[in-house]
Amino acid sequence: MQDITVADLKDRIDKEEKVILIDVREPYEFEEFSLTGAENIPLGNLMNVMDDLLDTYKDSEVIVSCRSGNRSGMAKQLMVSQGFSNVRNLLGGVMAWKEAFGS
Repeated sequence: MQDITVADLKDRIDKEEKVILIDVREPYEFEEFSLTGAENIPLGNLMNVMDDLLDTYKDSEVIVSCRSGNRSGMAKQLMVSQGFSNVRNLLGGVMAWKEAFGS
């Protein structure tokens, strides 16, 4: 699945589309700034909840985010390897979001 830009994600959020957003940063990073509706699952904990996520979101579009797009890129690869069919990385992460739209 093709990754998603912050502009495309914002457009979908503004249109009030249902978006499944998982933020893989650490809790202290998530508390400083997070996208509305995002669920915080740190990358290091992702495998611990993978079965639950698979049960809930296996065939749904899931957008993963982090600070800059690196950790979420790893999360995407991990999730796809575990059987997810539609995972997209937020390009540039929340840094790109804040640069484009502020906090």
